[in-house]
Amino acid sequence: VKIYSLQVDCKVTSRFAHTVITSRIVNRANESREATFEVELPKTAFITNFSMSIDGEVYPGIIKEKAAAQNKYDSAVSQGQSAGLVKITDRKLEQFHVSVSIAAASKITFELTYEELLKRQLGKYELLIKVRPKQLVKHFQIDVHIFEPQGIHFLETDSAFMTNELTEALTKEQNETKAHILFKPTLDQQKKNSELDETLLNGDFVVRYDVKREATAGDIQIVNGYFVHYFAPREMPVFPKNVIFVIDRSGSMTGRKIEQTRDALLKILQDLRQEDNFSFITFNHKVVEWKSSLLPAIEENLASAAALMQTLTARGGTYISGALLAAVGVLDKAEGLPESSISMIILLTDGQPTSGERNVEVIQENVQKAIHGKYALFCLGFGFDVSYKFLEKMALSNGGIARRIYENADAALQLQGFYQEVATPILMQIEMQYPENSIEGLTKNNFKLFFEGSEIIVSGKISNELDLLPVEIKAQSHTSNLTLKEEANVKEKEQVFQNQRYIFGNFIERLWAYLTIQQLLEKAISAQEEDQKALEAQALDLSLQYSFVTPLTSMVVTKPQQQEELANKPTEAG
Repeated sequence: VKIYSLQVDCKVTSRFAHTVITSRIVNRANESREATFEVELPKTAFITNFSMSIDGEVYPGIIKEKAAAQNKYDSAVSQGQSAGLVKITDRKLEQFHVSVSIAAASKITFELTYEELLKRQLGKYELLIKVRPKQLVKHFQIDVHIFEPQGIHFLETDSAFMTNELTEALTKEQNETKAHILFKPTLDQQKKNSELDETLLNGDFVVRYDVKREATAGDIQIVNGYFVHYFAPREMPVFPKNVIFVIDRSGSMTGRKIEQTRDALLKILQDLRQEDNFSFITFNHKVVEWKSSLLPAIEENLASAAALMQTLTARGGTYISGALLAAVGVLDKAEGLPESSISMIILLTDGQPTSGERNVEVIQENVQKAIHGKYALFCLGFGFDVSYKFLEKMALSNGGIARRIYENADAALQLQGFYQEVATPILMQIEMQYPENSIEGLTKNNFKLFFEGSEIIVSGKISNELDLLPVEIKAQSHTSNLTLKEEANVKEKEQVFQNQRYIFGNFIERLWAYLTIQQLLEKAISAQEEDQKALEAQALDLSLQYSFVTPLTSMVVTKPQQQEELANKPTEAG
């Protein structure tokens, strides 16, 4: 069974990426064989379409409500056969895998489409394409078109498998607002060496870029009555931080995990700014406060903290509740902190609560009551023995985010990378205001914190005939209260995209739907049960209307002989 063509076609329009992967396979054997299509795609993406075409007959994937599809599927499949088509494979990727039997000399074409909104982190967007054909492919190509009306500030490609020969197969063209990247290696260029038919193509192919930012109140783009507003201020004074690291040193952290935690914390200590204040709480079945108050991040305190890190050992139980409440207590009674500063708690744990209060709902409630909206809580779950759902709900209920740290060689880098994302808060209490009676379906427009290098995105539908769309942004910076104003000329903005050949016409509408679904699902995590149902119902309607495979929908893939399989969207919380 030979893959004779594999094409990745990706169009990024104003951060919204639309990727189509097409694989053409021929069965050269003289009996029927299994043809497999295996693609790894970013976890942040939603699959929107899949089809198989066998000798001219098309078998489309159909997106349905998950519960309905699952019931139908469970009754049709005998026990033990119902492996889903999608599973999480690593920190950034999930894998779509389908196999089908094809007759001798038959040809099959698989086509998978997915979409995602690229998220700005540490000053850049990242488009990740996983390349793993497992064989030499006669017609192989990755074709990426980027159009950013704000202008492209920088662009780079990065790949683990590049050799000098393969670099010759890579071309980049770029002007003010557009970039075209083509990677088209010949059979010879793909080979590990001339004797063996083994492929070099195995790993990530990454495109990173950022856009130019001129306007202070961000950039507004409009297509077919839908708008998107991007806001990413820069070069602003940084708020001092008061940060408490709450570190799990229970028995399960023994060995590599505690070493990686130690390495990461030593680096993070070096990254603290002089005006920051910090402290540590470590816990197993006991909670140990390193100091009873926060200390300024000056040389001698950092050295003393580094010495403590060197002695960190792991044993005992997991008293999460006591440790978090102790951290809140230290912040509550802290004196002499900078007037305009931001307080945060960063929890790192690898397990379930086993000491003190063990009921996760009670812990969530107590922590939320204690924090009372004053501090941001970030929860890092190390490995797969944590209850990620519990950590995620706790973080989202307290103005933070949760992240899973994968137990790989780069765990220390993952921890450091996370810290860098939240290390430089430059705005707080951000309100993005639009004319109320002219906008429908507005996505989230109030944000507690804005960190340098990220981006705020708001989208909505312009409901009546507006000529001008006025925008007002209110926020607090470290030195002042800001009010930024901007007016977008609707007709002019619509014009920008009209002459662009390769843009799919309703991309801002799809971007709006994608963002709305993501936000509804996130909101549902920390909502009360009745609200949760309403939020999920809304997200389900949009998922079906726009054909997205989300955690609430399934794609039913029908194979020849009426066999059915399901593609579900896995989530970090399982």
